[in-house]
Amino acid sequence: MYTEYFNLKILPFENVPDPVFFFDRDDYARARKRLTDSLKAGRGLLVVTGPIGSGKTTLSQMIKSDFSHDNKLIWMAEPPGNSMDLFLFIAQELGLQPSTSERTFVIRDIRNALLKINSEGGRCLVIIDESHLMSDNILNGIRLLNNLEEGSAKLIQILLLGQNELMEKIARPEMEPFKQRIATLEILGKMNADRIREYVSHRIQVAGGHPYIFADSAWEALNLAFRSGGTPRIINSLCDRSLNTAFEKEKTIVDAHDVYEAAQGIGLSKEIFHYILDLGRREGMEQVPLTGENDSVKEPKAQNNISIYPFNKESDDTDMTRITNRQSGTLQSAQKVSKTGLFISKIDQEGLKIPILLLLLSLTALILSIFFYCQRSESEPMPCLYKLIGF
Repeated sequence: MYTEYFNLKILPFENVPDPVFFFDRDDYARARKRLTDSLKAGRGLLVVTGPIGSGKTTLSQMIKSDFSHDNKLIWMAEPPGNSMDLFLFIAQELGLQPSTSERTFVIRDIRNALLKINSEGGRCLVIIDESHLMSDNILNGIRLLNNLEEGSAKLIQILLLGQNELMEKIARPEMEPFKQRIATLEILGKMNADRIREYVSHRIQVAGGHPYIFADSAWEALNLAFRSGGTPRIINSLCDRSLNTAFEKEKTIVDAHDVYEAAQGIGLSKEIFHYILDLGRREGMEQVPLTGENDSVKEPKAQNNISIYPFNKESDDTDMTRITNRQSGTLQSAQKVSKTGLFISKIDQEGLKIPILLLLLSLTALILSIFFYCQRSESEPMPCLYKLIGF
């Protein structure tokens, strides 16, 4: 892997809910603080929603680490099939062996177990991930559990984590009794460009590296890829692929071309493509400079953070390696270019051929029209031309 190559201690962009990489800023810091405060205050029902890959599970891992080890924690990776399965699962996690599957008696046994925990100064927290998959039957079961109280104290605390569909379910009129019982609601959104850079830099630093392994052009490409915002999971995927791409090409710096190539695999390359073309045009201005002394062509010069690619780099007869500057890794030669391997910067030059051809055809058509008009009017060429100009 690329960890040793980039002097990293661990992989920085693994999509696993590792609390070590928790981004304790903005929405995530706020949500963590509010949830922790709500749990300490003994509030019963807490809900966290957000789009796919927005970091809900990682946030829950931080909540688990903040939750006292003296308390009882019950974790469910996904909701059960129905409310009765939920009650039986919680009962077994509390060390109970229900003698019946009758809901009333199971809830009674759960209450007695919770009273014992409470009397010893402890609490019980149930965390259910993927809660957007819950049926109305399970939501009603959670409402019943939330009703378990001793005086003003909740005997059980429940944290639900789910995608935005969970809020759509809760917002229905028939779910009003459930919605009224929510003590804390946190909604995670997407990161903007500034936060994405902070997030990526944070993960690289936690892994033992330095953010400079991403060139300025790479940061710009990341911003374009997530123009409408990004979530941690997809950001991690793109950065991991970009680092791996640079590693395979033996480059010490990730540039826009590496991000673009990585983005193609996850459907994020459209916006970056136009940026790559713009880089190529700007680069071409330095590749073929106008010289006042002679018409000799200078050797191509690479700009900072920019690699030079042949336009037809997939061609079989292309024997041109990329030219990168010192910031982007290696400096290689580009002695041989295939007949079809034009630089992107020459696109504008090639594009002038068609307009010029059309202009010549138009002029030819005009001359022929004047000739035939004068011939049909039986006029001398020059008087006929003056007549047309005067008209």
